[in-house]
Amino acid sequence: MKIIKLSNKLNKNKILEKIGSTKEGNHILKDKMGLNFLYLKEIKNPAALILKQDALSVGADLVVHKDTILCKKIISDALLIATNAQLKKLSKKEKLQPFGLKEFAKEVLQYSKTPKKEAVKLMGVVNANEDSFFEGSRFKEGEAIKHIEVLIKDKADIIDIGGVSSRPGSVAVSEDEELKRVKPIIDGIYKEKLYEKVDFSLDSYSPKCLEYALERGFSIVNDITALSNDEVAKVAAKYKAKVILMHMKGTPKDMQKNPTYDDVLLEVYEFFKKQIDKAKNFGINDIVLDVGIGFGKTLEHNLLLLKHLEYFLSLGYPLLVGASRKSMIDMITPSKVKDRLPGTLALHLKAVQNGATVIRCHDVKEHYQALKIEDAFESVI
Repeated sequence: MKIIKLSNKLNKNKILEKIGSTKEGNHILKDKMGLNFLYLKEIKNPAALILKQDALSVGADLVVHKDTILCKKIISDALLIATNAQLKKLSKKEKLQPFGLKEFAKEVLQYSKTPKKEAVKLMGVVNANEDSFFEGSRFKEGEAIKHIEVLIKDKADIIDIGGVSSRPGSVAVSEDEELKRVKPIIDGIYKEKLYEKVDFSLDSYSPKCLEYALERGFSIVNDITALSNDEVAKVAAKYKAKVILMHMKGTPKDMQKNPTYDDVLLEVYEFFKKQIDKAKNFGINDIVLDVGIGFGKTLEHNLLLLKHLEYFLSLGYPLLVGASRKSMIDMITPSKVKDRLPGTLALHLKAVQNGATVIRCHDVKEHYQALKIEDAFESVI
């Protein structure tokens, strides 16, 4: 007998198929493969003691503060380490327990499911304004249509058109000015029927501009304000559009002025829950979530969000990440915008590994190749 240590990123289906276990057994085994790390904030001491014992009884564990056993701390944080199968067993046990564990039993089940693997879609960027932070994304009328055709050739799945910069410090313009900028490009897309080749989104929170685009073949609303304007929600619902809900703290003008959070992961999660409910109330069910890299976040906030993207998958919607050429790369390794493609690819590949299925980028051809390499690893154990 020889022993081979495999990566914990192994392809579960492939390895079980290679071994030849039964289909019925595979369903059970997948729940036992891989660990969940659930950070429990502000758990009451009695609940921690009960949960610790119950976790151990199902083969899981709960890491608690050193003073918990001595009852010196009334409330503290804890770390639950468990497989999907163990979470399901633990949920059944806690249904009968006090100290908030009944609520824990309900919530923990959403983390006991392995997210379905979906093909990654590439969203190319075309800007119709002169002040977007990356010069290479700025195009006017005929030039924009030519570039869109290049993006389609480069394997873009979605093309995002924008007429207003949302870079830090930027100032919004009127709806009429925004429409003036994007109208020629929208008209060109409609005339050439390019919407039949790929999906088009409008990066806008203007009801007037969005309606104009949705009437002419666009199918996606990319709203950086996450439906803060009810009129945008009404327009999206009217055309049955897919809606991208992005988290932003503040406005583009002031969002990067010392952004602070008690817990960035929890606050973004709660924000999404609230805006998802709003979208559904308007009849919008086709939703994508965007954690808003660089929109009211420090470098550490951005890294935390990218590293723990899987947390947001429990909400049940696809995740979009757009870190293309952003300043967080410069904060890690000093570089000008034009030199940030390598850093962009590194961030986006990590995002895909952590659960993102839509990548918004300026360099579609390079991303397509990088993702093909990433896919190749999925073809082996």
